[in-house]
Amino acid sequence: MKCDLQKIRCFLLDMDGTVYLSGKLLAGAKDTIARMRAQGRAVFLTNNTSRSKDDYVARLNGLGLDVAREDVFTAADAAINYLRARKGGSRVYLFGTESLHKEFAGAGIELVKERPDVAVVGFHTELVFEDLAVLCNFIREGVPYILTHPDKNCPHEGGYLPDVGSILSLIRTSTEKEPEAVLGKPCAVMGELISATLHNRPEETLMMGDRLETDIAFAKNCGYFSALVLSGATDRARLERSEIQPDLVLNSIADLFEV
Repeated sequence: MKCDLQKIRCFLLDMDGTVYLSGKLLAGAKDTIARMRAQGRAVFLTNNTSRSKDDYVARLNGLGLDVAREDVFTAADAAINYLRARKGGSRVYLFGTESLHKEFAGAGIELVKERPDVAVVGFHTELVFEDLAVLCNFIREGVPYILTHPDKNCPHEGGYLPDVGSILSLIRTSTEKEPEAVLGKPCAVMGELISATLHNRPEETLMMGDRLETDIAFAKNCGYFSALVLSGATDRARLERSEIQPDLVLNSIADLFEV
């Protein structure tokens, strides 16, 4: 089914590489988002769990986009929702930044350093070796663990940073244990959370992002239309080699309503 942009009522937007790059708003992004809002909702999604939802709200508002908390969904939201639905009352060992700890504690999740029922692995940019050792020891002893998202690398000015998917390789090697669940994009759990909150219809939803394996695959897993922008992690050569193909291909977010 061909995507009719005039029928889209919910626009889901990846952030880094789609809306901004290296901390700077991409050309045309503000005007395009205004047109989205005139037609429906514009909601921002990210797998990056090194920062809290409030951090992202502040960043987007600092770029002049007038964003509220309910306009942002993160992989941390998916993890918190998963814990509430399937691990209610569990004691959680959280491998993550101070911002992520505040996010989980603020949502009422009991965080512990001893005898956890489950471990959650986030994008921990503040880790020290002891954090890894403690995490792997818990998992080796039989504590189940979940990942906030599967990304192997996170784009960073001048290159990439090892992300949760890379930490997973270390955990597997050290413990010989597999995660109970992997959340965030492209997993449908994130879509379930969004649907429960926004009540969006899949056929009226468009996911826009710069990554085939997360953003575009997420759209396909949830039954959304998809738009790949070439302003971030994916170029045309990589797109041509991929089995994952979007409904729309754009040079940048500024081109959305020009197709």
